Amino acid sequence: MKKTINITAALASATCALLHPYASANDMLEGWKVDTSLMYYGETDRVTAVETVIAGQKDFGDERLFTGKIVIDTLTGASATGAVAQLTAQTVSRPSGQGSYTVNAGETPLDNTFKDTRVQVDGQWTQPWSDVSRITTGLHLSTEHDYYSLGFNGSYAHDFYNKNTTLSGGLAYSYDVIKPEGGLPVPFSTKTASTGYSEDYDDDGYIEEDGDDNYANDERSGSSDNKSTIDVLFGLTQVINRRMLMQFNLGVSQINGYSTDPYKVLSIVNDQGLTQSLVYENRPDSRIKTFAFWQTKYALDFGVADFSYRFATDDWKVDSHTFDSRLRINLSDSSYLQPHFRYYNQSAAEFFQPFLMEGQALPEFATADYRLGEMTAYTLGLKYGMELDNGDELSFRLEYYQQSPKNAGFTEPGTLKDVDLYPSVKAVIAQVNYRF
Repeated sequence: MKKTINITAALASATCALLHPYASANDMLEGWKVDTSLMYYGETDRVTAVETVIAGQKDFGDERLFTGKIVIDTLTGASATGAVAQLTAQTVSRPSGQGSYTVNAGETPLDNTFKDTRVQVDGQWTQPWSDVSRITTGLHLSTEHDYYSLGFNGSYAHDFYNKNTTLSGGLAYSYDVIKPEGGLPVPFSTKTASTGYSEDYDDDGYIEEDGDDNYANDERSGSSDNKSTIDVLFGLTQVINRRMLMQFNLGVSQINGYSTDPYKVLSIVNDQGLTQSLVYENRPDSRIKTFAFWQTKYALDFGVADFSYRFATDDWKVDSHTFDSRLRINLSDSSYLQPHFRYYNQSAAEFFQPFLMEGQALPEFATADYRLGEMTAYTLGLKYGMELDNGDELSFRLEYYQQSPKNAGFTEPGTLKDVDLYPSVKAVIAQVNYRF
């Protein structure tokens, strides 16, 4: 762990030297508060993620603040495709149409070539608007190999009653471009096997149709699409007494544009529960989400209790409840322990279906993505933090996460009764944070 801290310091020194060859790192970092973290997230037999975060805040005086953050995520492993398990082995083409893989009997089909790197950059500027108010503006940019996002945001906060009450309002807009490998699949078109050879693709990267069934001929509607999101947020922060602080938020989001996951499919099964084919999913191109959030922090003689509740709903009929609690226990003037417990409950989207039946008319919208199905989840963890002799802070966090999808009232035909259509997702989260 000491090695990680030294690397962070070395990077900071090198950056400062490039910006000003005659200034030391301490000179360039004067007035800055820097927070660095490295997080590992690993699901059992599925996705593994490593996230690096460097965040900094600079005080320019007169309550003028600049906040910046850089996030780098690397994801590898296996991702659920949406297809159902079978009692016999399955051969499935990869989401992009390039190549195929074999799924063992009784196992949920997972694409084990899932790999991505995301880079995110955020910047935010805050300054007074008056003696009792301030404005904040921000910029967000993130990029992946098949997804790009650009966003802007602004907010206004006003203090009342000697700054014991704060009202705030904010507006954010983001524009995303989705450019999946192999292009955009036609909704409910059949996903076919592929040799994975380059001859299967034309000069534009689209899969060529061929009379031989061993070659890929997935239908594609284009190379990219986009969506836009508008978020509106209202907040109230209230000092209750010298020990208690409460916060209330209300938010609305309007999403328009391509919201389908181009890599997810559904299985079409017969009366015996046997898969006859795989088709690409389709989701509505608009979504309105609303949420209400309440948080209370209470200063105890030995630490701080933090509890929050969030209710969210949308016109896809996904309702969720999130309970989150933390208890900071001061071990000494310079160290603490913080247990953490989070519980989440979600209903299924109205167009969620774990499979489609052969011979029945295709619906307008359908997805078998478990993330839009009924589920419960919980996180249980512990954080340890300590202040170093130089005033910097070092902390460690270790948590266990389990997500349990549920049957939202579907009857499984034939052999599907003998396989697990709703397997749990289990993960370990480990994080180290260094603040200076």
